[in-house]
Amino acid sequence: GVGMGMTAPVSITGFPAENGSLQQKVKVSLRIPNHFQDNPPCPSDESIKIEERPGMTIYSTQFGGYAKEMDYVNYADKLKSALGSEAAYHKDFYFCNGYDPPMKPYGRRNEVWFVKQ
Repeated sequence: GVGMGMTAPVSITGFPAENGSLQQKVKVSLRIPNHFQDNPPCPSDESIKIEERPGMTIYSTQFGGYAKEMDYVNYADKLKSALGSEAAYHKDFYFCNGYDPPMKPYGRRNEVWFVKQ
Protein backbone atom coordinates (compact mmCIF):
# COMPACT_ATOMS: atom_id res chain seq x y z
CA GLY A 1 0.00 0.00 0.00
CA VAL A 2 3.01 2.33 0.00
CA GLY A 3 4.11 3.85 -3.31
CA MET A 4 7.89 3.96 -3.65
CA GLY A 5 8.32 5.10 -7.25
CA MET A 6 10.85 3.61 -9.64
CA THR A 7 14.47 3.14 -8.65
CA ALA A 8 17.60 2.44 -10.66
CA PRO A 9 19.04 0.18 -11.62
CA VAL A 10 16.48 -2.46 -12.39
CA SER A 11 18.63 -5.53 -11.94
CA ILE A 12 17.80 -8.87 -13.53
CA THR A 13 19.72 -11.93 -12.40
CA GLY A 14 20.29 -14.05 -15.48
CA PHE A 15 21.18 -17.72 -15.34
CA PRO A 16 23.09 -18.73 -18.49
CA ALA A 17 22.20 -21.98 -20.24
CA GLU A 18 24.90 -24.21 -21.72
CA ASN A 19 24.50 -22.59 -25.14
CA GLY A 20 25.08 -19.10 -23.64
CA SER A 21 21.47 -17.90 -23.83
CA LEU A 22 19.61 -17.10 -20.62
CA GLN A 23 17.41 -19.71 -18.99
CA GLN A 24 13.73 -18.89 -18.64
CA LYS A 25 14.10 -18.38 -14.88
CA VAL A 26 15.10 -14.85 -13.96
CA LYS A 27 15.00 -12.78 -10.82
CA VAL A 28 14.15 -9.07 -11.03
CA SER A 29 15.49 -6.84 -8.26
CA LEU A 30 14.59 -3.24 -7.49
CA ARG A 31 16.47 -1.07 -5.04
CA ILE A 32 14.42 0.12 -2.08
CA PRO A 33 14.67 3.94 -1.78
CA ASN A 34 16.94 5.29 0.97
CA HIS A 35 14.14 6.45 3.28
CA PHE A 36 12.75 2.86 3.36
CA GLN A 37 16.10 1.08 3.82
CA ASP A 38 15.93 0.69 7.63
CA ASN A 39 12.27 -0.33 7.71
CA PRO A 40 10.97 -1.48 4.30
CA PRO A 41 7.21 -1.95 3.92
CA CYS A 42 6.05 -5.56 3.97
CA PRO A 43 5.05 -6.84 0.52
CA SER A 44 1.40 -7.91 0.22
CA ASP A 45 2.28 -10.29 -2.65
CA GLU A 46 3.92 -13.58 -1.59
CA SER A 47 6.09 -13.67 -4.72
CA ILE A 48 7.86 -10.45 -3.65
CA LYS A 49 10.71 -10.88 -1.18
CA ILE A 50 12.86 -8.32 0.62
CA GLU A 51 16.52 -9.29 0.31
CA GLU A 52 19.67 -7.61 1.44
CA ARG A 53 22.31 -7.82 -1.25
CA PRO A 54 25.73 -8.09 0.38
CA GLY A 55 28.61 -5.92 -0.73
CA MET A 56 30.38 -7.33 -3.76
CA THR A 57 33.17 -6.66 -6.19
CA ILE A 58 32.07 -6.84 -9.80
CA TYR A 59 33.51 -6.93 -13.29
CA SER A 60 31.32 -4.72 -15.46
CA THR A 61 30.73 -3.56 -19.00
CA GLN A 62 28.41 -0.79 -20.13
CA PHE A 63 26.42 -0.24 -23.32
CA GLY A 64 23.63 2.00 -24.61
CA GLY A 65 20.31 1.66 -26.37
CA TYR A 66 17.13 -0.21 -25.53
CA ALA A 67 18.61 -3.46 -24.19
CA LYS A 68 17.12 -6.79 -25.17
CA GLU A 69 18.04 -10.23 -23.87
CA MET A 70 20.45 -10.83 -26.78
CA ASP A 71 22.23 -7.54 -26.02
CA TYR A 72 22.89 -8.68 -22.46
CA VAL A 73 24.02 -12.12 -23.68
CA ASN A 74 26.35 -10.56 -26.28
CA TYR A 75 27.88 -8.10 -23.83
CA ALA A 76 28.28 -10.87 -21.25
CA ASP A 77 30.23 -12.81 -23.91
CA LYS A 78 32.40 -9.76 -24.62
CA LEU A 79 33.07 -9.26 -20.90
CA LYS A 80 33.92 -12.95 -20.52
CA SER A 81 36.38 -12.70 -23.42
CA ALA A 82 37.95 -9.52 -22.02
CA LEU A 83 38.46 -11.15 -18.61
CA GLY A 84 40.04 -14.28 -20.07
CA SER A 85 40.69 -17.34 -17.95
CA GLU A 86 42.55 -15.60 -15.11
CA ALA A 87 39.63 -13.75 -13.49
CA ALA A 88 37.64 -15.67 -10.87
CA TYR A 89 33.93 -14.85 -10.97
CA HIS A 90 30.59 -16.65 -10.57
CA LYS A 91 29.75 -18.30 -13.87
CA ASP A 92 26.31 -19.65 -12.93
CA PHE A 93 24.65 -16.20 -12.93
CA TYR A 94 25.23 -12.57 -13.83
CA PHE A 95 23.36 -9.30 -13.42
CA CYS A 96 21.71 -7.41 -16.30
CA ASN A 97 21.12 -3.82 -15.23
CA GLY A 98 19.08 -1.02 -16.81
CA TYR A 99 19.18 2.52 -15.47
CA ASP A 100 16.67 4.45 -17.57
CA PRO A 101 12.88 4.76 -17.84
CA PRO A 102 11.32 3.42 -21.06
CA MET A 103 10.49 6.92 -22.33
CA LYS A 104 14.15 8.04 -22.41
CA PRO A 105 15.17 7.62 -26.07
CA TYR A 106 18.82 8.75 -25.98
CA GLY A 107 21.82 8.34 -23.69
CA ARG A 108 20.56 5.10 -22.22
CA ARG A 109 22.79 3.11 -19.84
CA ASN A 110 22.84 -0.65 -19.41
CA GLU A 111 25.42 -2.84 -17.70
CA VAL A 112 26.38 -6.48 -17.32
CA TRP A 113 27.95 -7.44 -13.98
CA PHE A 114 29.94 -10.57 -13.16
CA VAL A 115 30.44 -11.03 -9.41
CA LYS A 116 34.04 -11.66 -8.39
CA GLN A 117 34.66 -14.80 -6.34
